[in-house]
Amino acid sequence: MKYYSLNNPESKDAANTSFREAVINGLAPDRGLYFPEKITPLDKDFIEHLELYENDEIAFRVIQQFVGGEIPDDELRKIVSETLSFDFPLNKVEEDVYALELYHGPTMAFKDVGARFMARCLGYFNKDKDQETVRVLVATSGDTGGAVASGFLGVEGVEVIILYPSGKVSDIQEKQLTTLGQNITALEVDGVFDDCQDMVKTAFLDPELNACNLTSANSINVARWLPQMFYFFIAARELKKQGKEPVFAVPSGNFGNICAGIMAYRLGLPIKHFVAATNINRTVPDFMNSGKYEPRPSKATISNAMDVGNPSNFIRIQTLFENDFDLLKAMFTSESYTDEETRTAMKAIYDRSEYIADPHGAVGYLGLKDYQKNVPGTTGVFLETAHPVKFLDTVEETLNTKITIPEQIVSIIDKQKKSVLISNYDQLKTFLLKDSH
Repeated sequence: MKYYSLNNPESKDAANTSFREAVINGLAPDRGLYFPEKITPLDKDFIEHLELYENDEIAFRVIQQFVGGEIPDDELRKIVSETLSFDFPLNKVEEDVYALELYHGPTMAFKDVGARFMARCLGYFNKDKDQETVRVLVATSGDTGGAVASGFLGVEGVEVIILYPSGKVSDIQEKQLTTLGQNITALEVDGVFDDCQDMVKTAFLDPELNACNLTSANSINVARWLPQMFYFFIAARELKKQGKEPVFAVPSGNFGNICAGIMAYRLGLPIKHFVAATNINRTVPDFMNSGKYEPRPSKATISNAMDVGNPSNFIRIQTLFENDFDLLKAMFTSESYTDEETRTAMKAIYDRSEYIADPHGAVGYLGLKDYQKNVPGTTGVFLETAHPVKFLDTVEETLNTKITIPEQIVSIIDKQKKSVLISNYDQLKTFLLKDSH
């Protein structure tokens, strides 16, 4: 499999970037996102008998073509098995409404899947100890940082630098990315997530940083983005046993997660529709209404991991629908919700079923319920992307209940935060240059 830059679609016919190069580079030299030169649907017999296969075998078959033989099959199977070392329960919340829980991994967020897969791929590519150290530079609006920190902790030949917006992630999220030490460094940015993301993208294209061997672990990286297909297949398999074809409602910030779901659909997974539910950062919902894509500064909300004003992965979604607005609208809906609506949804879910949804999952639930009003009789799945404990104050205050603190969180709560304060790109560059010498 070869990859090309979405900033230069004409290069598709001459795609020459390998999976390894795409993973290590993060972004293409022209600052574009990498995209596979072709997508081959999976064998129909495999799709039709999905319920016969275990998680590891499904994931191996799903990802194999995108790795393109650059990791031997036995090693790839090992990577997949280690990535999927926890469960993805499908929890019935109401009639025809299911929550797909993606938070049973080490950092209690869906991003554990992509981070663990990427870390193991990079570890394989960098396994020769005479290789130069690879430096992973990542921006986070909440959960990415902790997942990447955990996934890469102690990986030889890899250093991780995480940029996060000061005061705009939850206390637990901050502890997860600032307390591990070893090969993990947290940079606390005076700004919003978009500032962090812009700094990361600028660093990749700065020729003075070429010697730093930078790569990205955001969902712009193909090794972070593509493995998120796994749990769409796993959830669809469970519903297939009941003879149901799902609508997936995905709380969306940078749009990498729902983009992976659409890729699963392109591989042949039977999915009825996608709903991208956002908070008041409504760049994509507005685009779906007007046809005009107009990024804007992000605004802070209680669903902070979705506080993104210019979602990087939306260009991939448009590509998956051949840049055809009508094709996109036929399969993809996007709606926006306020914090007040989010809290109301959290209460409604809890009152009806005693199910505790985090603010992001509640936004997904709202998107699903609105879709089902317009298309009754459908079976829907909203993604619970993080454990409610990661938004402890908001959840307990909204629901007037206490949440049991899981062991994964207890182990970090009393640890000392360590971060480096920066406020602009020049300070990031100085840090990277100093740290590379």
